[in-house]
Amino acid sequence: MTAVDGDSSDPATESSPLLGHGQDQDHDTRLNGVADADSDLPLADEPSTRRLLLIMSGVWLGTFLAALDSTIIATLSAPISASFNSLSLLSWLASAYLIANAALQPLSGRLTDILSRRTGLIFSNVFFCAGNLICGLATSEWVMILGRVVAGMGGGGLTAISTFIASDLVPLRRRGVWQGFGNISYGVGAGVGGVFGGWINDVWGWRNAFLIQVPLTVISGLLAWFLIDIPIKQTEKSAWRRIDVLGAVTLITTLILLLLGINSGGNVVPWTHPLVLTSLPLSAVFLGLFIYVESTYAEEPVIPVRLLLDRTVLSSCLTNWFTTMSTFALLFYGPIYFQVKGLSTTQAGIRFIPQSVGTAVGSVTTGLIMRWTGRYYFLTVTVLSIFVASLSIVSTFNLETPAWEPFIVFFFAGIGYSGMLTVTLLALISAVEHRNQAVITSASYAFRSTGSAIGITISSAVFQNILKLELWDRFGDRKGAAEIIGKLRDSLDEIQHLPPSWKADVMDVYMDALRGVFLTILGLAVMGLSVSLAMREHKLHSNLARK
Repeated sequence: MTAVDGDSSDPATESSPLLGHGQDQDHDTRLNGVADADSDLPLADEPSTRRLLLIMSGVWLGTFLAALDSTIIATLSAPISASFNSLSLLSWLASAYLIANAALQPLSGRLTDILSRRTGLIFSNVFFCAGNLICGLATSEWVMILGRVVAGMGGGGLTAISTFIASDLVPLRRRGVWQGFGNISYGVGAGVGGVFGGWINDVWGWRNAFLIQVPLTVISGLLAWFLIDIPIKQTEKSAWRRIDVLGAVTLITTLILLLLGINSGGNVVPWTHPLVLTSLPLSAVFLGLFIYVESTYAEEPVIPVRLLLDRTVLSSCLTNWFTTMSTFALLFYGPIYFQVKGLSTTQAGIRFIPQSVGTAVGSVTTGLIMRWTGRYYFLTVTVLSIFVASLSIVSTFNLETPAWEPFIVFFFAGIGYSGMLTVTLLALISAVEHRNQAVITSASYAFRSTGSAIGITISSAVFQNILKLELWDRFGDRKGAAEIIGKLRDSLDEIQHLPPSWKADVMDVYMDALRGVFLTILGLAVMGLSVSLAMREHKLHSNLARK
């Protein structure tokens, strides 16, 4: 084991492959970063611990708000849908936010490399604030969805740029610990989002859950203005001329078309609807255009596609993709499970507090282990195994599950997911040159963001299809079935107004639909663990120059 701050590791340690054998020096030189490759990049002065804590605390306020806003809809979706009489739009309330995240997060790395981290954070705070204001004042479901899109555009930047700033200011060997603290702010926000939303809804109504975030976002923007000052690379070209506009447009179009088609199919319109049959093939076309532009035309590509060909980079991105699908599906349908059991939105949200605690424990612990050992491969396998084991238990939940069991299971699920976020980030940025750490991090956020939206979409499709089929199978021949089944698919509150002869069977149908979701979540987690096995071990340097 190497010393905590030492750089005296032997070559095998610096670039050990999957099972610890030697890796050729060309690969290490190309990907791990050398002084010559990054000599023209201005490095930030490494701040004191006190100064770093001040800077990052301001940044993490935005991260906390963005995470809270991404999950607040989990407990608010039912009352919001009831307000607009449309549970079929339930998935859009979350997916609109997450689609906007996915569309803009991949751009944040390159854009803030060119325009500065401070500019990116201020832009993100302005959009996030405006989006929540729109949601709080919305008078129709489509205005509500617009607000979620605008908030998602800002929230994606708040989350991603905070990670870039930490990488700019903290050497890799200590990076995991600080990422752990960042994950705590994200995890606590995501974990308390449900509780906060449910409590605000029960006391003051769901609109205030969005309006309360507006002044806090203003504070986050002011802190960014006064605290963030990270140097950027200067060239003869103006900053705006350096932006890869064609790459940005093709990437945003690809992601929007992909998520629009996936989210609409089987949810809002049938899978055979022209919207789905048009958007998905067009998404593939624009993906091909994006790859062509980035690989042959762009001088400063939004995402250098060659980096995604590296085994560790691709494995890290796919691990984030699958496990985030699983986690967000759980965050979205877990509260619905508790509400089907008869709990209020606040009580449902409280069940996810242990996940926030687990997030804090997993983040900091994995960061400390990587600082002590300088390694991450077997740590990745360990935390993901914990994650899979936790979701295996979730898949056994039913209406008779003891009240204490979800508290324990969600705690370990939080450890597994937050630990994964920390170790895969270190694997990712240690595998590329310093100059590419922001763009490749933003690429991983793209995988994570699309994973969020796709996970909710997949689970929503499973839930709605099972619910529809079983309701018609059991009750289709009863009087007034069409009307009652329609109401049951549009609002959970209708369970309380059912005829006595219906209620027990309807509860069983809802539980069957939720069990299908939980098994889907488990399958996605297993895929995340499987792809993580392809990572290599790279060196975690102890200084910003990576020497």
